[in-house]
Amino acid sequence: MREVSGGEVAGILVAVFWAILVSFLAVALARLAQTLRATTKLVAEVTDQAVPLLSDASAAVRSAQTQIDRVDAIATDVQEVTSNASALSTTVASTFGGPLVKVAAFGYGVRRALGVRREDAPPRTSRETVIIGRTVPAARREKRNRRKKD
Repeated sequence: MREVSGGEVAGILVAVFWAILVSFLAVALARLAQTLRATTKLVAEVTDQAVPLLSDASAAVRSAQTQIDRVDAIATDVQEVTSNASALSTTVASTFGGPLVKVAAFGYGVRRALGVRREDAPPRTSRETVIIGRTVPAARREKRNRRKKD
């Protein structure tokens, strides 16, 4: 039998180490290949689902734009109606406001003149009294005065 030298033993150890290392690398590469296949499949599925979703989103954006255009048209119409109503109220106020104020003033003057001519009417008393910063109607004032007398 032949004796094995130290160099041969070292060579055998290195060869066994390299064999184990290559085995581990082969297993790691096999698992990496499986992971890459699964990732490729997942990306393909996401792409298949993303295309319809993007087309649906595009349709939704187009629909929203159409609705915004409609709302803009409605807002423009409302602004025009508001402007017309403002102009109409200004016209009515200027046309009828002055004469109505004059008619009201004339009516007040006639009522006042007729009220002064009544000789049998009792003299008018103030209907309101200010008590501590508040105005109290005559009916409440009389009720309060009656309570004070009792």
